[in-house]
Amino acid sequence: MNEQDEQDGRGRQERADAVDREMAARLLPDPVVRALGRWWETNASAYADGTPGAHTVRYTPNRWTQITPWPQALAPASAGGDAAVSRAEVASAVADALQREAFREALVATYVWGKGKRGTRGGSGPSTLHKILAFDSLDGALAAAVTALREHGAPQAYAALQGQVPGLGPAFFTKFLYFTGIAVPPAHGPRPLILDRVLSRHLRWMAAAVGRENSHDVDGSIAAWMWSDSNWTPHRYQVYLSFMHAAADQLAAGGNWPSGAAPDLLECALFTTSGETSG
Repeated sequence: MNEQDEQDGRGRQERADAVDREMAARLLPDPVVRALGRWWETNASAYADGTPGAHTVRYTPNRWTQITPWPQALAPASAGGDAAVSRAEVASAVADALQREAFREALVATYVWGKGKRGTRGGSGPSTLHKILAFDSLDGALAAAVTALREHGAPQAYAALQGQVPGLGPAFFTKFLYFTGIAVPPAHGPRPLILDRVLSRHLRWMAAAVGRENSHDVDGSIAAWMWSDSNWTPHRYQVYLSFMHAAADQLAAGGNWPSGAAPDLLECALFTTSGETSG
């Protein structure tokens, strides 16, 4: 990298930092707050405890017959038809697996829940997970992430998994971290949350709006760089967690959101309201 490239990189990072600071100060814009308020009105009875534990995903067990170990919390892989599993059930399965240091089993539970019916017998769900499980160093990588979470925090756990397991990107390893964080609270900082393309695009839309207003990103290129569709840095994940936890407090103080709701309820809501909150 030549000197000009280094200067351009520093300038881009400085602009990104400025957008991050402004987003941290403003948090959720009014249109998003209103959309989330409508979401809560519709879903209050389902999530009366202020958590997304009832958030249920449907999947087809017999599309995953090649996958072992298979968690008992999931329907038998030989079963025909569809089955359903909730966040609360996955959280319980992961907690049980981690007590036994059955890291692969914990990963399978989170992966199947995350993929849902998008997984097909020969498609990206089962075939990719099968390749992930065949990686010799998988147990060590997952164990290192759990240790990093327990002893340090969510960004360090994220860093411990990033790029370590072929085929396991952040959209799915943050699901593993999210459910792990319910059973193994981090030593410092906020609990992990899921970060995938849907959530990143919400943040990109908000960052682009802020960047236009404060002239740090008039064309949206900085927002697109910060909140790409994948491969986020540990720093970006830390920014995401800080924003989401502060935004959850913002919503709770506004009166249209349950008091004391967990930040993962906001993550769940944003994931299911993409059309309403991002343009």
